[in-house]
Amino acid sequence: MAYAAVVIQSRLLEMDKSLEEAAQDLGCKPFQVFYLVTLPMIGQALASAWLLTFTVSLDDVVATAFLSGPGSTTLPVLILSRAKLGLNPTINAIATITVAVVAVGVMAGSLWMYKQEKRRAAEQAAAYRDG
Repeated sequence: MAYAAVVIQSRLLEMDKSLEEAAQDLGCKPFQVFYLVTLPMIGQALASAWLLTFTVSLDDVVATAFLSGPGSTTLPVLILSRAKLGLNPTINAIATITVAVVAVGVMAGSLWMYKQEKRRAAEQAAAYRDG
């Protein structure tokens, strides 16, 4: 959580607070301000924090192996134990699915950000024409 907190906090500190204040002045409730203004502005930081913590969690296999109790097995510990005994197709399938999910997530996020930026540019152009 410390890694995620640092990434998200840095984005929150860079945010323009006047946008949230403007939304409140226009009559938005606090939840609406968070959902419609704050959340879209920190969306990239949330995705970055998730990717960073996911990667770090896979890296901390040794600590997880020592700290996990009997009967509880995490995915990285399971992969490590299977790697010691010899890899089987199950581990290869898990790795393939993990890489595919991350790749699709990155591509979908990039496409979504591109569309959002294009929509914002069109809205700004329309506002300049009308104003």
